[in-house]
Amino acid sequence: MAKARSDAKVRLDLNNPVFQDGLFGLQKPERLAALETLSKLRQLTWSQLYRDAGLKWEKIASVAPPLGIDALYSLRITRSRRATAYRDGDFLRLLSVARDHDGTYGKK
Repeated sequence: MAKARSDAKVRLDLNNPVFQDGLFGLQKPERLAALETLSKLRQLTWSQLYRDAGLKWEKIASVAPPLGIDALYSLRITRSRRATAYRDGDFLRLLSVARDHDGTYGKK
């Protein structure tokens, strides 16, 4: 795996079936907002993603990451929804779209 750089552009991995179910299950206005966010992400470097106040990139400390993943993160994908993801080199691998805010952090 190539060394991750903070000045590298964010590359998206949208192939997780759970993420796809969540994305395609959104109502049209939210789905369009999520697609706008994904388009924005593609234009950012990793350091810009970390600093972007609107995306609210946060480490999820309340859920243990799966084996082989250093940490899970959440980011705002629409005004009312968050996505879970992890960084793998230059790739942002999206895992899910939470039905509610607390669902992102393993609470309920």
